[in-house]
Amino acid sequence: MVSKLRNLGRHSQEMLAAAGIRTEGQLRKMGAAEAFIAVKRAGCAPSLNLLWAIEGALTDRDWKAVAKNDRLSLLTQVEILEKENP
Repeated sequence: MVSKLRNLGRHSQEMLAAAGIRTEGQLRKMGAAEAFIAVKRAGCAPSLNLLWAIEGALTDRDWKAVAKNDRLSLLTQVEILEKENP
């Protein structure tokens, strides 16, 4: 269950569920960037905080640390994935 992961509150869980992501295994298989894109494509309008929160959940770090340290890498991953699969 994603509800047991760090950083993912009720609203984040609802957006992930709208994209069909309900388990930790599904989230880990997709990774943060792909899951973020799936949420967007499910019709939600997530802020980048969701991207940081997902990565933080997967790496057991606070989302603010992710935003500070991994911002460019994650944004690049999202951009590449969106270009590959418009």
